[in-house]
Amino acid sequence: MAYVLIVDDDEDFSSAVSTVVTSAGHEVVTCETTKAALVSVRNRRPDLMILDVMFPENESAGFDFAREIQAQAKVSNEKIPILMLTAINTKSPVGFNSRDIDDAWLPVEDFVEKPVDLSVLISKVTRLLEKYNRL
Repeated sequence: MAYVLIVDDDEDFSSAVSTVVTSAGHEVVTCETTKAALVSVRNRRPDLMILDVMFPENESAGFDFAREIQAQAKVSNEKIPILMLTAINTKSPVGFNSRDIDDAWLPVEDFVEKPVDLSVLISKVTRLLEKYNRL
């Protein structure tokens, strides 16, 4: 059983994702802000983080938080795999995909576009947990 942290300001969405991840046999904690998530990570390092890109306080808060978490992980040598959720591709012409992943600019493992296909989400969660031997 892995410990998964879901960071998203949409309570209904977090609840749905939490239900699916929990039903796959994992322990889940949800946070609605990156500040709450930072406290959570300091208390217990997750095996995987599912992180939204945009938050009400800052449209790039997810990016900033991913960089902060991975910078801390470099110091402790304990990388946290991050699966980033984004609706950016439907809301702006930026267009993120796996080719944009970069340890400095965007230190995440993969993307899932909103609206989320929950079967795709859980398969990516499982793949990342297996990749990092966190099952």
